[in-house]
Amino acid sequence: MNDEQYAFVFLYAIYTALAFFTQGTILGKPIRLLTTFVHEFSHALACMLTGGQVAQIEVYDNAGGVTRFRGGCRCIISPAGYLGEAFWGFIFVILSGGRRTATFAGGGLILALLITLCYAPNRTMVIIAVFYSIFTFVCIFIEWYVFTPLLHFVILYFGVYFSFIAVNDIFDHQVARAPPGSDAYALYEDSYRRCSCCYPRCIGLQWLIFAILLQITGFVLGYMLLSEECENGGWFECIFHTKVDFFDDWNWDELMNFECIFHTKV
Repeated sequence: MNDEQYAFVFLYAIYTALAFFTQGTILGKPIRLLTTFVHEFSHALACMLTGGQVAQIEVYDNAGGVTRFRGGCRCIISPAGYLGEAFWGFIFVILSGGRRTATFAGGGLILALLITLCYAPNRTMVIIAVFYSIFTFVCIFIEWYVFTPLLHFVILYFGVYFSFIAVNDIFDHQVARAPPGSDAYALYEDSYRRCSCCYPRCIGLQWLIFAILLQITGFVLGYMLLSEECENGGWFECIFHTKVDFFDDWNWDELMNFECIFHTKV
């Protein structure tokens, strides 16, 4: 495990703890509103990709939001919100390790925010789009012309938070309860209630498993891409030929030596 991998694991743990302890607080509200934007934009993107037309994208002060659209494939649009949070969290985590890849992720976020301004956004959505576009652009500028690394940390934080909130929200709003009006219930209705695997909570459980797997995969890939083997190799070569050595540097014989543990001078 090299220094970059140590830093990645440490920051991932810190950011996860920060997401846990700041959710629902005033400190976590700005990034929570950005996550809601990611949720709604994922709905909108799924609508566009399936031939629908997006009429409006709104985010509210209470961290709720709505995407109004016509047409498209509802069976794809309905799950795109929560799964979009998990997917973009996964993407941001694996892109956070490199300077160019982190810049690409930041540029993509700015582009998505600016596109949203074309779809009748409400006041809160406009504030989010303007603030995070400027914030991300400033981070990119500082990264390339003033100080590095900075953008890596910001993109990793975004990715960890998106992933954490995706898992947390899916469990709270689609598994523990899936009331009428929820995304899982909408997909249940869109399936015409034909199969037992499409009950709202069952749908939510499938989404939860998918989101957790994406989070784990994002962490492992992000770790692997920071290895020395990946420094001069391509992603495909790196991913399929890198040894994951989380614990190889640990001296297990020494750790299991109780005499060492209880008689070591501090």
